[in-house]
Amino acid sequence: MVTILDTLSPDKRVRHPEKAHRPDTEVLRKPEWIRVKAPVSKGYQETRALVKEHNLVTVCEEAGCPNIGECWDKKHATFMIMGEICTRACAFCNVATGRPLALDREEPANVAKAVKKMGLSHVVITSVDRDDLDDGGAEHFEQVIFAIREASPDTTIEILTPDFLRKPGALERVVKAKPDVFNHNLETVPSNYLTVRPGARYFHSMRILQHVKELDPTMFTKSGIMVGLGEERNEVLQLMDDLRVADVDFLTIGQYLQPTRKHHRVVSFVTPEEFKSYETVAYTKGFLMVSASPLTRSSHHAGDDFARLKANREKLLAKAAV
Repeated sequence: MVTILDTLSPDKRVRHPEKAHRPDTEVLRKPEWIRVKAPVSKGYQETRALVKEHNLVTVCEEAGCPNIGECWDKKHATFMIMGEICTRACAFCNVATGRPLALDREEPANVAKAVKKMGLSHVVITSVDRDDLDDGGAEHFEQVIFAIREASPDTTIEILTPDFLRKPGALERVVKAKPDVFNHNLETVPSNYLTVRPGARYFHSMRILQHVKELDPTMFTKSGIMVGLGEERNEVLQLMDDLRVADVDFLTIGQYLQPTRKHHRVVSFVTPEEFKSYETVAYTKGFLMVSASPLTRSSHHAGDDFARLKANREKLLAKAAV
């Protein structure tokens, strides 16, 4: 079935057709601790030019990340593969929703070229949800990992995957490709899933993370959530416990920021002190690495965090051997 949306040129499409009928929500004024400067640096412009040169998509742009100026100035970017149109319609997300285009078979090579040219020691690869593909895009993830390994063998690779819901064998294929970090975000607490992440299932996502460790106990696993969506503190603490049962190594917690008036509203702005409290509790629960702050995002400072993650595991193993 072809819809009117599918026949329009990309610049005529409504970015979020599923949200167009929703009433506008109140947009809260951002507190001082959440504000960032507009990106204008030379490094930012150079990274932007490189992304365009290789016809690549970044989650930095598509999701409206507040850290884009800082990261791109340092020549760091999170590449979003398999196009810029997602098959899901999460209430928090600014990535466009609709019918995706065919996969770009040159994309793995183009990503690898960009990684090499940028001289990245650590790269983060994420994607839109591709429920239209039989394997959810698992083979494409695999090809991107292989292409980066060939072009830049010393670059460590972190992937941030969709949930591969009802895609048998997809997770196993991606894990077999041996990324250094496997990240899958829970995004929010279970009670919010019907309104915030209606196309996903909390326990399926949790099982994804647990199964990665069953397939490869040495692989680092990571997950992240947003706060400020109406969750209760005890729900966040329970989510931490669930992740630790799944043996997840690294937890990120950041403030939800509302992309437009049609998206889920910001219920509250969590203070830096509350974020620090979450970080302290998470470490006591056994996470090897925790990043919790208003501007924390899954791939923010990912390279530095990966180095700390490895060091923390080595310390833990050395302590256990004594």
